[in-house]
Amino acid sequence: MTGLFGNSRKPPEPGRAARVPGGRRIYCIGDIHGRADLLGELHEQICADAAGFERQKTIVYLGDYIDRGEQSRQVVELLLTRPLRNFETVYLLGNHEQTMLDFLEYPEAVAAWLSYGGREMLASYGIPLAYIPAAADIPPLARELRDALPAAHLDFYANLDVSWCCGDYYFVHAGVRPGAALDRQLKDDQIWIRDEFLLSSRDHGAVVVHGHTITPEPEVRPNRIGIDTGAYASGVLTCLVLEGETRRFLQTGQGG
Repeated sequence: MTGLFGNSRKPPEPGRAARVPGGRRIYCIGDIHGRADLLGELHEQICADAAGFERQKTIVYLGDYIDRGEQSRQVVELLLTRPLRNFETVYLLGNHEQTMLDFLEYPEAVAAWLSYGGREMLASYGIPLAYIPAAADIPPLARELRDALPAAHLDFYANLDVSWCCGDYYFVHAGVRPGAALDRQLKDDQIWIRDEFLLSSRDHGAVVVHGHTITPEPEVRPNRIGIDTGAYASGVLTCLVLEGETRRFLQTGQGG
């Protein structure tokens, strides 16, 4: 994990708004889920918004690049071949990427992935499934997917970070385990957790910026900000913009 605070970090003083260090602007994008079209549109908005800002710019992606939408391969190709110029880039791991990697290693154990996004991901890599495969077909299917993945894509999926932090913010796909220090969070919690985190009002030591759980609009709470607006179905891909103590949002248009 990289970032600007370590294990001894203290939360902000009571009454002080969360902030990022001066001279820095952070753009954070929620769950993309195979919508390269929306990602391209949001990248254009970010470039326009950042024009003229000459200080440090960081773009953070909260994971779940693949599945559900029809353009998983195209999303990763866009990220690898057309990264935003003059931005520090942080790519975080989502539960869908982890499940896909697990499918490659333990296909029979995680075959259910095919029913919640895996089929769309396979199709984007040239492996269409017109039927639910039998148990005997699952291991060969995993081998076919591994063979179809470009080396650069497999390397991308395998080397995603779990979390990133800056100033008073902690960025992660799903959330954190309430009561556990940020430097002691478990990987599985950070990519899978829901209710224990979402329903907690505890101070986590930083404002947690996350995706994973869909809401119609960005969900801003004192201890967290959720920005998964269901892009694959809603057509609304959300970007949180942080600078100093300010927060604002960029979004793609409605429809999909």
